[in-house]
Amino acid sequence: MEASATLLWVLILLIALALAFDFMNGFHDAANSIATIVSTGVLRPGQAVLWAATFNFIALFIFGLSVAATIGKGMVNPAIVDYHVIFGALVGAILWNVITWYFGIPSSSSHALIGGMIGAAVAKAGTGALIGSGITKTVIFILVSPTLGFVLGGLLMLIVSWLFRNSTQRRVDKWFRRGQLVSCALYSLGHGSNDAQKTLGIIWLLLITAGYATKDVNTLPYWAIISCYAAISLGTLFGGWRIVKTMGQKITKLKPVGGFCAETGGAMTLFIASSAGIPVSTTHTITGAIVGVGASRKLSAVRWGIAGNIVWAWIFTIPASAFMAAVAWWVSYRIFD
Repeated sequence: MEASATLLWVLILLIALALAFDFMNGFHDAANSIATIVSTGVLRPGQAVLWAATFNFIALFIFGLSVAATIGKGMVNPAIVDYHVIFGALVGAILWNVITWYFGIPSSSSHALIGGMIGAAVAKAGTGALIGSGITKTVIFILVSPTLGFVLGGLLMLIVSWLFRNSTQRRVDKWFRRGQLVSCALYSLGHGSNDAQKTLGIIWLLLITAGYATKDVNTLPYWAIISCYAAISLGTLFGGWRIVKTMGQKITKLKPVGGFCAETGGAMTLFIASSAGIPVSTTHTITGAIVGVGASRKLSAVRWGIAGNIVWAWIFTIPASAFMAAVAWWVSYRIFD
C-alpha cells in the first residue's frame, strides 16, 4: 500500500514537471507567435501575448490528437518507458530551453523534448528502443517545415505585392495592420495545436506506464488535454521577451504586410503538420516564413548571418538535449531506483 502511494506521488510530480515544460514551451516560443505583430507595431506586447494565448487554447476545440499519438507511442517503444525515462527526457528538454532562452536563441522546444526522449530511452535500453519511422518523419520535417514556411511566406508576399501594386503604402499598412490580427490568431492556433500535444504525449506515456491509460487515444483523460493547452497558453501569456527582437526585426525588417504573410505561411505549415500528426518546430516554421518574406523582396534584405546562427542552434538542439537527458536519466536511476 505504501509503495503504491509513493508511485502515485511520483506520477503526480512527473505530470507537474511535464506541465512545467509545457508552460516553458509557451514562454520560450511566445516570440514565434507575437514577434511579427509586436515588431510591426500592430499590438503592444501585453495585448499580443493575450491575443496569442487565447488562440493557443482555442486550438483544443479544433484539432485532433494525432501529434500526441506520435509523441506518446511513435518515437520510443512504450514498453521501455518508466518514470526515470520520463524524468530524464523532461529535465533534458527544460535545461536546453533555459539555456537558449537565457541567450535569446530561438531554438525548438519541440525538438528539445524529442531529443530528451531519445537520449533517456537510449541511456536505458540502447538504440533498439527507438521507433525509426516516427523519428525519421520528425527529422525529415526539420528540413521540410522551414522550407515550406519559406516557400509559402515568400509566395504570399509576392501575391500580395502584385494584388496591391497600385495601392499606396499607407493604404497597404492600414489593411494589413488589421490582417495581422487574423494571421497572428491563425498562427497561434497552429502553435497550440502542435506544441501542446507534445507534452500531452509525454503525459499519455506516463499514464500508460502507471496503468491509467492504454494506447487507445480514447483512454486519455480530458483533464490531461485541458491541462496541456492551459499550460502552454499561460506560458505564452507571460512571454519570453528575450527572443522577440531576434525573431521580429534582426532577421529582416518587417512591415505589417510582411508580418501578415509570414504568420499566414507559418500557420498553413502548422495546420498541415498537425493534421498529419507530425510534431514540427514552430520556431523553424516561422523563421523559414520570415526569411521567405524578406528574400521575396531581395536577398540582401535578409541578415543571413543571424539566420545562420539560428540554424546552428537547430542542429545542436536534439543532440544537446539528448545528452542532458541521458545524464538526468542516469542520476535518477542511480539515486531513486
